Amino acid sequence: MTTDLVIETSGLRKEFRNRRGGTRVAVQDLDLAVPAGGVHGFLGPNGSGKTTTIRMLLGLARATSGSMRLFGAEVPRALPEVIGRVGAVVESPKFVPNFSGRRNLQLLAGTIGVPDARVDAVLETVSLEGREGDRYKGYSLGMKQRLAIAATLLKEPDLLILDEPTNGLDPAGIREIRETIRGLGESGVTVLLSSHILAEVQQVCTSATIIGNGRLLASGTVDELLGSSTTYRVVVPDRAAATAVLNRARLPVQAVDGALHVEADNPALITSELGQSGIWLSELAPVRADLESYFLELTAGESLGAHAEEVAS
Repeated sequence: MTTDLVIETSGLRKEFRNRRGGTRVAVQDLDLAVPAGGVHGFLGPNGSGKTTTIRMLLGLARATSGSMRLFGAEVPRALPEVIGRVGAVVESPKFVPNFSGRRNLQLLAGTIGVPDARVDAVLETVSLEGREGDRYKGYSLGMKQRLAIAATLLKEPDLLILDEPTNGLDPAGIREIRETIRGLGESGVTVLLSSHILAEVQQVCTSATIIGNGRLLASGTVDELLGSSTTYRVVVPDRAAATAVLNRARLPVQAVDGALHVEADNPALITSELGQSGIWLSELAPVRADLESYFLELTAGESLGAHAEEVAS
């Protein structure tokens, strides 16, 4: 048994019956491994099987075949033993609109036997201090989502599962949720962040799993997935002269958005060649791939539209 993995699935498969009496596969033999600590992105387009996988992990849907473990315990058989270590925001939580954010959390805390002091702690964690006395119905969407995260943190979970937490949020709300998630990952909580917004997730994830059509496409740390860059963005006063120098040095050059993209094993080669010709750089920076570009490359030629409506669990 692998104990350093918070989430582990092997050959996980989920089939649904459709309205015509046939079946479709929502999750195909998925091997998912989420290490302890940090933020792990669970990435893919809408309809790729992310929510179905999460529902199976939480015991809300039955797997057709395969195995699942949370903290090394077999799910769903041993789920009662570990569910107290798991917090999840999968659907919109139900709060009392006319109660304040604090009062809503106090009611939840009383239900699960958590002291009021814990309410103050989670409000601070999600940066709602100063607004905790406002009525829930007056909260912005971002504040409502942060209150939902605060509710899951009341029991101090070791694993927090968030399913598309920035859906419907404006840029300010997205930034607020991003900062909250980053802080949780840095605090020692393992966060599984499900999202289809790949560029947004890249800013907070330490590792990621990418799926498409219910299949595993790639998994690893973000640096492993994107690889080390050997392309550098070069800004110089005279692009034509710089291009000629770099071509003579057999360094591939391409003009992109007012700059030069230069392929080189070592950026020192670029500065040396240009400097010897009296061409001084105003900018030299690696060109990093992004998760969205990487994902599009992985899924080229595949159909990744949303699946048909599910009619069985």
